[in-house]
Amino acid sequence: MIPLEDRIEAIAGSRPKDVRGLGGGSVATVKRVSLANGDRLVVKVGQAGSRLDLEGFMLGFLDEHGLPVPEVVHAEDDLLVLGFVENDGNLDDGVERHAAELLADLHDQTEAGFGFARETLIGGLPQPNSWSESWLPFFRDHRVLFMARLALEAGRLPPSLMGRIEALCGRLGEWLEEPPAPALLHGDMWTGNVLCREGRVAAFIDPAIYYGHAEVELAFSTLFGTFGRPFFLRYQELRGVAPGFFETRRDLYNLYPLLVHARLFGGSYVGAVEQILTDHGC
Repeated sequence: MIPLEDRIEAIAGSRPKDVRGLGGGSVATVKRVSLANGDRLVVKVGQAGSRLDLEGFMLGFLDEHGLPVPEVVHAEDDLLVLGFVENDGNLDDGVERHAAELLADLHDQTEAGFGFARETLIGGLPQPNSWSESWLPFFRDHRVLFMARLALEAGRLPPSLMGRIEALCGRLGEWLEEPPAPALLHGDMWTGNVLCREGRVAAFIDPAIYYGHAEVELAFSTLFGTFGRPFFLRYQELRGVAPGFFETRRDLYNLYPLLVHARLFGGSYVGAVEQILTDHGC
């Protein structure tokens, strides 16, 4: 096996002089690399089958569509090399407003259907994206039911909850609506995936892209307290937030990321899924 330093030198044209671990990375080890020529990189190292090349593709796609992301220097199955982005970690009101502007622009970019031209990933898990003309069947089949079955097969989701999820999915039309058009989504919008610098968004990382309902992105951004009032006031000015989102639809859309976390980690996430089911009479 070729040593990591040799692989980086072959890619970057300069020898690593310092390699340090960084936090994050559910499917790969993340490292900050300082090169002899003074450049800095972020390197994600996985095993065979990590599909880091797909992460590189998704970052490149977002870059082409105007979202700030790290430069993709090199991408292959087990190795992703990115340009280093300074991050002060201060997700303040200015960052929230800037994020609203960037995501509103992203969500304005549309397609003929819901889905994507290829399968994508979220947290290393597959996201099937077969094109659909309607949002509700796509969200039901390719997001909620698909991820629930993955969690069930992994032993993370009790079989008793699967029937309740299926019952809820049969009633989604009671609460959810078709959007005016599919929106391009980052797909994994939580605090750890927003890099900040001096009151602005420096870059978004770890995407899970597809074309869907923008409300899924908005809901996810509240699940772990990423964005709040400053974000939503600015987003409301730019694209609007339909009545009933916070009261009715947000929790239902967060069922998907909660199932992702239930599949990955189990524990309290399963309880959060059960609470949504209970709240909706299922």
